[in-house]
Amino acid sequence: MSQKVRVRFAPSPTGPLHIGGVRTALYNYLFAKKNNGDFILRIEDTDSQRFVPGAEEYIIEALTWLGLRFDEGTHAGGAHAPYRQSERKEIYKKYVDILLEKGTAYIAFDTPEELAAKREVVSNFQYDASTRSEMRNSLTLPENEVQSLIDAGNQYVVRFKIEPGQEVLVNDVIRGEVKYNSSVLDDKVLYKSADHLPTYHLANIVDDHLMEISHVIRGEEWLPSAPLHVLLYQAFGWEDTMPQFAHLPLLLKPEGNGKLSKRDGDRLGFPVFPLEWKDPHSGEISSGYRESGYLPEAVINFLALLGWNPGNDQEIMSMDELIQLFSLEKCSKSGAKFDYEKGKWFNHQYIQLRPNSEIANIFYPILEEKGVDFPLQYIEMVVGLVKERVNFVKELWDQSSFFFVAPEAYDEKVVKKRWKEESPAQMQELIEVLQGISDFSAHNQEEIVKGWIESKGYHLGNIMNAFRLAVVGESKGPHMFDITAVIGKDETVARLEKAILNIK
Repeated sequence: MSQKVRVRFAPSPTGPLHIGGVRTALYNYLFAKKNNGDFILRIEDTDSQRFVPGAEEYIIEALTWLGLRFDEGTHAGGAHAPYRQSERKEIYKKYVDILLEKGTAYIAFDTPEELAAKREVVSNFQYDASTRSEMRNSLTLPENEVQSLIDAGNQYVVRFKIEPGQEVLVNDVIRGEVKYNSSVLDDKVLYKSADHLPTYHLANIVDDHLMEISHVIRGEEWLPSAPLHVLLYQAFGWEDTMPQFAHLPLLLKPEGNGKLSKRDGDRLGFPVFPLEWKDPHSGEISSGYRESGYLPEAVINFLALLGWNPGNDQEIMSMDELIQLFSLEKCSKSGAKFDYEKGKWFNHQYIQLRPNSEIANIFYPILEEKGVDFPLQYIEMVVGLVKERVNFVKELWDQSSFFFVAPEAYDEKVVKKRWKEESPAQMQELIEVLQGISDFSAHNQEEIVKGWIESKGYHLGNIMNAFRLAVVGESKGPHMFDITAVIGKDETVARLEKAILNIK
């Protein structure tokens, strides 16, 4: 690859970042880092009517949380600043004028009312080579009238002049060579005098050229705009610097057909945004992966495999491994079903991989909310015993509350099944056995208690089930002697005494 790899993630600040957009950012990042290239953030905010306050900050915070760090961008600076399109008006106007001078673009004065009237008369109306001669534009009006309308302050747009009957080739890394006939394209608006801003199509091309973008990696939904972008590169004479396109497959609904939407997440109970989002207009709050308890590395691993396969059976991959293995050629052409249950599985795996100390630190605020205060070292021991049972850190409380708080009640079904008539007397004997143990390690306890059970001819299951009920309050938890080793001799004995008094 002779040209340095430079890719850009270019979202519009129109709301929260969809998880599909996160995957696009991730693939750009992996490709850039694989090829020792640059990863650039560009904010495409030329549609001022759809701008949402806070959206840009949300995008940056979300991608930072996920570990996708930009080499250049609105917040990082760089040699090609500014990286916010609304701050590049003068640059775009220069290139609009170049197209007008070349005759590859023209000025159109048609009002929204005139266009609406035309659509009523002509079904499937498209502003193109077959209809532009019937409209009010610089191709049909005398030059002096065009200038007079501009001088009088009439609003206008600049349209790209598409020549019909041409074959347009789009070379796509994922989809191969895709052919289009220019006759199906309309004369897209490139610039609006109303706000002195370009549309997406012009700004996108100019910025990609000036920022020396080598590869445009974006969603499949942008594929129909690719032939127009190829024609614009040709119109400017920039064919030699045209980036390589790669259009990623869609993220599909978990069930049925169609593109993944927020409605699917609301219906099935999973987030479709990386962070929680509060709509500044409606106040509606949408859940996020971070606030739902997902670890960032789990989200990254999960998303990476939605539309890309490393070519082996490996599923758990660190960011460094993903970078090493990633290639656009291994991306799928077809859409990827969004298996949100698999996302939970990845989170479970990464909880197991994280050191107990890290999980304990995440768990600590949850314990504080429950009014529980224990040393971190103790919490680490508990985490090590129960983390394999959870998909999310917040689930640790349900699996481990008995380590921190003695049971106040006992599961009635378990009592009926496990607490025998002889259980109180046997538990009293067990107390005496436990009080005689100086080394209260799990292994030593188990050896001594099982020896006592055998010597007394008691039923092992009956003793251990009653023991668990007394200490835990129900039939759950890790190995019994691991529990008692952690809570200690005094607490174990106290719980047995309490159970003898309270279980009927």
